[in-house]
Amino acid sequence: MRKIVLLLMINLFMWAGVGAEERSFNVVVTDVYGVIERKNEPVVINLAEIAEGLEVRSAVVYDGTAEIPCQIDDLDGDLTADEMVFVTDVPTGKSKVLTVKLSSESVQKDYPSKVYAEMLVSDKNGRHVPVLSVTTPGTSDIYNQMHHHGPAFESELTAYRIYFDRKQTVDIYGKFNKGLEIRESQFYPTDEQLARGFGDDVLLVGGSCGLGTLKGWDGDKAVHIEPVKSRTETVVASGPVRTVVDITANGWQYGGKQIIMRVRYILYAGHRDCEVEVSFAQPLGAEVFCTGVQNIIGSTSFSDHKGLVACWGTHWPVNDTVKYAKETVGLATILPHDVIISEKPDRINFLYQISAPGRTAFKYHIAFTSKKETFGYKTPEEWFAYARRMKETVLNPCKIEVKPVR
Repeated sequence: MRKIVLLLMINLFMWAGVGAEERSFNVVVTDVYGVIERKNEPVVINLAEIAEGLEVRSAVVYDGTAEIPCQIDDLDGDLTADEMVFVTDVPTGKSKVLTVKLSSESVQKDYPSKVYAEMLVSDKNGRHVPVLSVTTPGTSDIYNQMHHHGPAFESELTAYRIYFDRKQTVDIYGKFNKGLEIRESQFYPTDEQLARGFGDDVLLVGGSCGLGTLKGWDGDKAVHIEPVKSRTETVVASGPVRTVVDITANGWQYGGKQIIMRVRYILYAGHRDCEVEVSFAQPLGAEVFCTGVQNIIGSTSFSDHKGLVACWGTHWPVNDTVKYAKETVGLATILPHDVIISEKPDRINFLYQISAPGRTAFKYHIAFTSKKETFGYKTPEEWFAYARRMKETVLNPCKIEVKPVR
């Protein structure tokens, strides 16, 4: 009987591996810019381009003999993996070779997560229920039914949230110490958590663009994303290497058209900066949008007039001025020069006006620091210097080449 059981187990093990297909290749990551130190450089592989015919269900990445965390993401919800991603350090001006193995077999990896994302709906009993995606008609207002008012996501350095309403504002959570906090604090730390050194909300965004929120432009001021037929906010990926959050305005009546616009926020492990990808269902015409940074009362601002705008300021983070102290933050938004048509502030924002006729997509980057960070920036001069370095980094990414294993 024992022999029969053993044979059955062996056959089952062999059968589990039948049909599994693997492909291996090298990824060469090269710092062609050769000026800025590359830490946690994102490496994104389009699986359709390098794994045609293979249904990728798992992946492994080796830096030499050491396995490093990676993730595969289904970005469009069709149950097929679209991208494989990892981060790596690259010596200045040099190349680094890593080995990637893709498999059609689903293998669960327990990598320590360096990022986190969540979206919660509050039920009638006050419990917060995790959800991955929510769609509402444009006439509905569920801002106060969404715990922390929309999706929240973080790296060990910073945390963000996106409002589920017509503003779609990017708001920020500053930390004292590096680490993941949102799963426990849910953006609203208790007194006990604050005593343990948790961070919290550090910016009162009001009706502004907050940190790099894309807005419409009426010729004089930024305008919110309204009216729309429907609005969808989705947590697409939550780690361990990156978070991906989508904000979709379906049927936005803007510029005499109905626009379908998706704003995708991507935050990588080890990063304080967040990548913002804006895409449209149809090529753009002459529509003008705007983004930048909030003009914090009494803030110091900086612009290179070529896509970088930043500020440093101190203000109350919430309306409760008794329990909470003023917070000092630095904000920065970096746009590619080819979408900028003007630079004009309004009453509450430092803004660039942007347009991309004939295109269906563009991207930019946002970042912030909180002065209370033990690992961050303490003066406007330090922050603006960081923002200039960040611009060099994000506009000059490493070159990624996929080559056969020899």
